[in-house]
Amino acid sequence: MSETPGWSSPDQQPNQPQQPYGYNAPPPPGAQPSIKPGVIPLRPLAVGEIVDGAITTMRRYPKLIIGAAAVVAAITQIIGLLVQLPFLDDLTALATLDPNAMTDQQILDQFRDSMVGFFGGTFLSVLPLLLGTVFLSGFITVVVGHAVLGEPVTFAQAWEEFKPRLLPLLGATLLSGLVITVGLVFCVIPGIYLYVIFALVTPALVLERCGVGAAFGRSNTLVKGAWWRTFGVLLLTIVIGSVISWIISLPFGLLGAASTGFSADPTAVLSVGALVLSTVGAIIASTITLPFSSAVTVLLYVDRRMRAEGMDIELQRAAGHGGL
Repeated sequence: MSETPGWSSPDQQPNQPQQPYGYNAPPPPGAQPSIKPGVIPLRPLAVGEIVDGAITTMRRYPKLIIGAAAVVAAITQIIGLLVQLPFLDDLTALATLDPNAMTDQQILDQFRDSMVGFFGGTFLSVLPLLLGTVFLSGFITVVVGHAVLGEPVTFAQAWEEFKPRLLPLLGATLLSGLVITVGLVFCVIPGIYLYVIFALVTPALVLERCGVGAAFGRSNTLVKGAWWRTFGVLLLTIVIGSVISWIISLPFGLLGAASTGFSADPTAVLSVGALVLSTVGAIIASTITLPFSSAVTVLLYVDRRMRAEGMDIELQRAAGHGGL
């Protein structure tokens, strides 16, 4: 990817002409035919083409994308389960708390101890999940970058290209997460707005090999003027991912309920058996949904650059169609 001139930002390459055709439509009659060396045609994309391109990328590079996602999901989910197990007693005690049999001070002490255990376990389980998600999103960004041009890529090659960007991407993810969380805390709307504005930070940072601050600026620039369209694509991606997760997790949830005899006891969901089955379902669901959402984000970034900066011409040259 570092050798591909098409991914550099506009200030790193000669000025490219703006798109000669419409905002949402493919080229009009008489225009050059679409060039599709990889998973998408090299022209501004319709929403369906973005989604289809993400699915096609997963099918074309299954060992890289599904394999990496399965390993990351298994490691992070299993670590999360092992971290939470020591705190099950605290959560069970809170769920079975009987206010009539305890003094106010005892209730307060039990609640405090349970919350400390809950938040401690949650933090320790979220940390590996964050690291795994950062690695997977950056790694898939590199793979999708090759897939757009129809280039073969190995795990070693993709890792070598992504490795220098891992720490900057981790910093960018933490920073964007903090900013978005602050926006959500003060008011939901600013948080959603910032989430969309910074949605393209990862592909900008990885593919353009820019700094953290520059990646935030690039994402803001690319989303500017297309906030609602970007929001719509991201929302559709979340909906599709949620439906897939629900479909996959449902049978494991039912098996977990069956293992407790479909008990109405609130502590039943905290049993080790139910948690293990839930973890297995989460691993399978994450193996599909995480790479799908990451691939959609990268193709959304490519689409914005083709629309705003005429990058399709540079990509056509990089794909060997420089004469068109």
